Amino acid sequence: MPKPIVCLSLALCQFAEVFRPCFTRRQWKYFVIVLLGLIECEGRRTLSGLLSTVGEKVSVSGLSRFFSRWPWSPTEVAQRWLNRFREQMQAEVSAEHQRQRAQRAKRRGRYPATVVTGYFIGDDSVYVKLKGRRMKGLGRHYASSEERVVTGHCLFTGLYVLLGRRCPLQPRLYRQKKVCEHEGVPFQSKIDLLVAEIEQFEPVAGTQTHLLVDSWFHCRRARRAAQKRGWDVRGALKSNRKLRQIDADGNRTWLTLADYAAQLKFDDWQEAVWPSQEGDRPLYVHALKTWIRKLGPTLLLITCHDRDNPGKSIRYWGSTLLEAEPQTVINHLAVRWNVEVLFEDNKDLLGADHYQLMNADAILRFWTLIACLGYFLDEQKALRPDCTTWGEVRRALQKEHQVNLLTWFAAQFKSGLSVEQIATQLAIFGS
Repeated sequence: MPKPIVCLSLALCQFAEVFRPCFTRRQWKYFVIVLLGLIECEGRRTLSGLLSTVGEKVSVSGLSRFFSRWPWSPTEVAQRWLNRFREQMQAEVSAEHQRQRAQRAKRRGRYPATVVTGYFIGDDSVYVKLKGRRMKGLGRHYASSEERVVTGHCLFTGLYVLLGRRCPLQPRLYRQKKVCEHEGVPFQSKIDLLVAEIEQFEPVAGTQTHLLVDSWFHCRRARRAAQKRGWDVRGALKSNRKLRQIDADGNRTWLTLADYAAQLKFDDWQEAVWPSQEGDRPLYVHALKTWIRKLGPTLLLITCHDRDNPGKSIRYWGSTLLEAEPQTVINHLAVRWNVEVLFEDNKDLLGADHYQLMNADAILRFWTLIACLGYFLDEQKALRPDCTTWGEVRRALQKEHQVNLLTWFAAQFKSGLSVEQIATQLAIFGS
């Protein structure tokens, strides 16, 4: 049964109120309808699919205008949930500093400063649109899930992870240069988008930020932008990157990472573990302080799962913390998997790739509301000990909406209203 706004859970009502200043009264109603529809809809999250699960008198054309024409700012919406996250986490950061101070062993001299680490993760994801020929912003992108180049949209976004909490940043649409020329918009490369996010993002006060990237984004510009902010950088490296090797006689040669790894012997590897939600996975690591061409001084990590035959599972990583222990660097690198989980949840649970919108601004707005609801689900996951995933939080909210609707019906019948009068009352809510 389609559920009207009257059945909203208290938590979702309070969350939606945070964004009321971003919208007019009419726009805010559509905003709430989208959030409710994304939670309740089990099928395709198209505009008609969302409205089919919400018992409100609004049209598909009205919802389309909300996304494509009505004047509201996705940036302002994103700033609202970012400010909310900073306010919530400031007390958590202070408590963590106090906990670390309390656990320090007594000693003479000055104590080392306590450190709370936050992670800024930048990445992109491709949404396949094989039939969306008239959609703006379409390009040819490599989709890792398809393992081929496909027609679709490329979403770039950042994710901030702090003390186990995740906060998505405002999504961006990456267009290829020829697409920008055809549509008459300025071109920004993926690196441009990442550098802009690094320069603009404000971490929670009292934290040390680490930039985590994959091999595509691990470049000189991104590293310099992060180091200018005082951030540390860690990320994957491609096998064709070159490192500087100094021979015993002082001669300097440049080797690709693959060629260097081919020289490693059995005893050059040491045991380590890769942290994951399913449990720590054993692996082997080789660490080397070196100079990577076009990156600079780098602690190089080479990992594999079988040191007798490392070639099948070998990976390359780089860190700007040259004196860090290999296991410490691996623990930080493992945090980057959060962004992959975010993309998967957005697609599978919230239908981030189900849109059928033609306008590029409308698509960005749809992605922004997906990210907004994602922040809410992550917030609720932290508040509900019995929920460990977005899916569990979503099912819990659906049950609350069902109970709220039945409770409202019971109250109306108890007050003496007839079925016809209750139907009229529902129609008033929907008007």
